[in-house]
Amino acid sequence: MKALAGSLLTILLLAVLVSAIGVVWTRHESRVLFVELTRLQNQRDELNIEYGRLELEQATWAEPRRIDEEARAKLGMVTPRPQDVQLVRR
Repeated sequence: MKALAGSLLTILLLAVLVSAIGVVWTRHESRVLFVELTRLQNQRDELNIEYGRLELEQATWAEPRRIDEEARAKLGMVTPRPQDVQLVRR
């Protein structure tokens, strides 16, 4: 009877140790994943800020007045005279 009780006690002790190790490992993994999540959220926030800056820059470059100035300065384009304009009808 004592041998059975001793065996049962040993099995229960091993089960408790395995369970405790499992809890420690799970908490460690949870912390590692939380750190990764925080890093990714920070990266997302930085990318959102950069995206906003790029949208603003694109809006600035696509402004019609700016395009007109660039066309005149770099390409030598000019507004046509009224006598140079032709109306095409179908």
